[in-house]
Amino acid sequence: MVEKTIGKTKDDSNSLDNKLIVSLSPHIRSDESVRGIMGDVIIALIPAMIASIYYFGFNAFKLILITTISAVCAEAFIQKLFKKPIRVNDLSAVVTGILLALNLPAGAPWWMAVFGAFFGIIVIKEFFGGIGSNFMNPALGARAALVASWPSLMATYTFPDAVSSATPLQILKEGSGSLPTIQQMFIGNIGGVIGETSAALLLIGGVYLVIRKVIDWKVPTIYIGTTALMLLLLGVDNSQIIYHILGGGLMLGAIFMATDYSSSPVTSKGKIIFAIGCGLLTALFRVKGNLPEGVTYAILIMNVASPLIEKLTKPKVFGEVK
Repeated sequence: MVEKTIGKTKDDSNSLDNKLIVSLSPHIRSDESVRGIMGDVIIALIPAMIASIYYFGFNAFKLILITTISAVCAEAFIQKLFKKPIRVNDLSAVVTGILLALNLPAGAPWWMAVFGAFFGIIVIKEFFGGIGSNFMNPALGARAALVASWPSLMATYTFPDAVSSATPLQILKEGSGSLPTIQQMFIGNIGGVIGETSAALLLIGGVYLVIRKVIDWKVPTIYIGTTALMLLLLGVDNSQIIYHILGGGLMLGAIFMATDYSSSPVTSKGKIIFAIGCGLLTALFRVKGNLPEGVTYAILIMNVASPLIEKLTKPKVFGEVK
């Protein structure tokens, strides 16, 4: 017979005690894990990877394979060197490798892909404490380093027909050449880095992440909307706005990199400010800058501003007195 304790069974008392345990915040528990979230991101990136291989052929497949393997090896190496637990099983290095590959032109040499992966994982991620502590997105930071180091290689884009030519954003910037159709822009039959061309498949991946509650739909929506509005305010013709939205890295950056947990604000207001800032800077760089693209530097600048944004938007503690 179960011993009684103040009108309740001992088993019931133990159950109640477990519910009343006081611990440090956060108090909300979740079944989500880093591995599960990264797995969802990889699934969401599959359509874009398939499109890149379909349009750009073996070179795209080779780059994805090289950057992914290099990122995993770099993480295992540096964690072993620092005598830290090896956490490559959380799949975060795999995501970084894939995103880096999707930010490379199809003609990028293999050694540049390896350098980018090692730089992103070791310098940007692990030197600052590993996953959750990096102050900027590792894939975008690696891309920025590659652009600064080998600008000509990073600006040589191959079209799906293997002919090097100007991208839609380059045509808009230079004011010469014929633009592709909107349909070509939407499905991805255009030049650019291997992962940014198909807006349709990037959107499919984004919808999947929203349904899975991995990302907040407001961030990419506000980012893209702010970019479009700012472009109009800067005098860009109405007919060209759709090319700015579908072209370049806006879709890829807004959906998969501006939503990075580690390098973006966690507060609701902070996310909105972050997205607006990314949109304003992207439009400003595209219109007033020397380069036709601006997504990479816009997100990286806002990554650096994230701690300040969080400080200004953090909710007040209940009962706090000024």
